Amino acid sequence: MEAEDSEKEAAEQEPREEQEEPEEEEAECSGKKRVVPGIVYLGHIPPRFRPLHVRNLLSAYGEVGRVFFQPEDGFVRRKKKAAAAATGAKKRSKYSKDYTEGWVEFRDKRVAKRVAASLHNTPMGARRRSPFRYDLWNLKYLHRFTWSHLSEHLAFERQVRRQRLRVEVAQAKRETDFYLRSVERGNRFLAADEDPARPSGSWTFAQRPTEQELRARKAARPGGRERARLATAQDQARSNRGLLAKIFGAPQPSEGMEGPSVARNS
Repeated sequence: MEAEDSEKEAAEQEPREEQEEPEEEEAECSGKKRVVPGIVYLGHIPPRFRPLHVRNLLSAYGEVGRVFFQPEDGFVRRKKKAAAAATGAKKRSKYSKDYTEGWVEFRDKRVAKRVAASLHNTPMGARRRSPFRYDLWNLKYLHRFTWSHLSEHLAFERQVRRQRLRVEVAQAKRETDFYLRSVERGNRFLAADEDPARPSGSWTFAQRPTEQELRARKAARPGGRERARLATAQDQARSNRGLLAKIFGAPQPSEGMEGPSVARNS
């Protein structure tokens, strides 16, 4: 009976020891600090510098996670290729694309801070034959910046670029449609001018008739010559009377006095 009781007590104590082990493991895990990744920003990327180079150079200081380089604009790349072709330089098939800026993620943000503080404004290449020996690191630690922020920023830039491209395409389409409509309207006008059944659409300007033309028209009417001759005679008589009045000092005949005589003579 004593042996059976001792076995029961031993069996009851074994699960208690197994249950106490996870509690000790949880206490050990809670004592360790959670590792938070940190991101370092690269403000200057020399030509022919690739993500593999930065990973090889910075992995000596700590574990490097994700790396992203922003490629240069396509317009700038085409402009560089055109300039190289104009100067007769050799085409760079392997290194045809360059980058403007980059982001490097370290597994531990403390390592990222230490790397940004120690390598800033120092030569990239340690060897003499390194192509990046005379280029300096331009590093900055991004405080409270995560990789999701970078993804959102890049997605927003892509959306803005697509929207701008969509607007430019719509503007070019409107200009093309306007040009085609103008050409079609001009062709219609030219076809209408060549149509013999269409009346002449040229503008005709009429000048006001002069006084001589008016007198000629009045003389051309029936009885107009006699009236014209009588009007000239009256004008001559009026001028003669005025001249005589000036010579002999008599009052000049007024138009009101000449009116009944003119009417009587007519």
